[in-house]
Amino acid sequence: MDAAAVHKRKRPDEPAPAAADVDLSAADAVEVLDLRAAKRLLLAFERRLRDNLEARMKYPDDPARFADSEIALHAEADRLRLLAGAPELFPDLVPIGLASSLASLLTHDNADLAAAAASLLADLTDSDDPSDLAAVQALADALVDANALDLLVHNLSRFSEADPDEAEAVHNTLAVLENLLDLRPNLADKVCDGTKLLRWLLSRLKAREFDANKQYASEILAILLQNSPANQKRLGQINGVDGLLQAVAMYKSRDPKTSDEEEMLENLFDCLCCVLMPLENKERFVKAEGVELMIIIMKQKKLAYSSAIRTLDFAMTRFPPACERFVDVLGLKTAFAAFMGKIPVNKKNKKESYQEELEERIISIIASLFGGITKGSRRMRLLGKFVENECEKIDRLMEFYTRYSDRVKEETERLDSLDLEDLEMDDDERYNRKLEAGLYTLQLIALILGHIWHSGNSQMRARVELLLRQNKLTKQDVKDILEEYHDNIGDLDGPEEKERAQARTKEIIAVL
Repeated sequence: MDAAAVHKRKRPDEPAPAAADVDLSAADAVEVLDLRAAKRLLLAFERRLRDNLEARMKYPDDPARFADSEIALHAEADRLRLLAGAPELFPDLVPIGLASSLASLLTHDNADLAAAAASLLADLTDSDDPSDLAAVQALADALVDANALDLLVHNLSRFSEADPDEAEAVHNTLAVLENLLDLRPNLADKVCDGTKLLRWLLSRLKAREFDANKQYASEILAILLQNSPANQKRLGQINGVDGLLQAVAMYKSRDPKTSDEEEMLENLFDCLCCVLMPLENKERFVKAEGVELMIIIMKQKKLAYSSAIRTLDFAMTRFPPACERFVDVLGLKTAFAAFMGKIPVNKKNKKESYQEELEERIISIIASLFGGITKGSRRMRLLGKFVENECEKIDRLMEFYTRYSDRVKEETERLDSLDLEDLEMDDDERYNRKLEAGLYTLQLIALILGHIWHSGNSQMRARVELLLRQNKLTKQDVKDILEEYHDNIGDLDGPEEKERAQARTKEIIAVL
């Protein structure tokens, strides 16, 4: 999956209470918090929590009778922030109730105290020091055992973001979830299977107004979908494809106003590309008119232009219905404009790498069209694009062919010059290196050339032969690329699909 990786959000530093603020003896108020002092902090917190719960049970209808105990409990929770500076103590504090007590505070009837628990947990689970990893993971595991995932997700719906303090609590809750997912990536499936987190995130992203929490929700959803086929399917089952399309549709004719909003939009498209991995979600995408929306976005030439192309590439790869819809709604004109280099440029996408990535995506889309549309009027319309304007698109295709062919040759020569035994590089690694250098795109170009030749159109064949001669190439060069492609077709989509792909490639090679 090449959807962009999601980076961990940096939380603004919050001042921790000074050691002098903690009611410890002079022996304990040392520069570095020791285990004895940490235990006293935790025990003091647990005592305040217990006193408050008892007062609430004794005077449930008289808040004045337990107000003081809640103020004291809030103060003790704040003092626990000192533990964030001593994560190495977590393994010793977990057995005596650190995780279970904090999870209990998440359920507190007073939303302010539940918010304080989220803020505290965000600090305690946030560690970038590799030496602290095992200790913080111990706390994360204990929190999961204490049902913290369910409690955190429940509180997302409990807090009202109309209140600024509770909106901050939502942000802190998302930070805890992000930290736990960072510490234990396998929790992505668990939290979505056992809670309504996906539904909450989807609902949050449908809000028209942009804010920090909407941006954070987009990041968390991208993390959950990134490497989880199960979550990709779950989101599709709760109408998530349509929900994401609604979210990106807000930007079909306007650009984000800030860099944070731009980041959120990119996250939304990352989510869309992830969710398009399962076949059933491609079907939902076509049914929800996702192909039409992406073409509209491309025509508007706004900031989301490149993301729309990327999404179409995911949707159309090995899925003929999306290819057919693309042709039916007049997508060929828009796609081939990009193929010919008519790509909108602004200050942020002038880089050569941006242009190149788009070109590779468009080449992939055209290869998918040829693979997905094998006959009929749609096929004729696709082939017709390569005839119009004196076969200018074949000229462009050969321009790409020579560019990528030169790159692959250069990488092959570089690999040949290395002592591969010293590098411990096997044939698979060598092939992967060539793919990274551009071999995959070269293979797609060769496939497109093969389909053009397979059409039998004399005008197109003559143009291909002329351009091959001008570049000192032959059809055998194209066949060699396709032979290597044929031999390395994987069975990711099952053995039957592998056989079909190999048979199609063999047929093109034979015609050449």
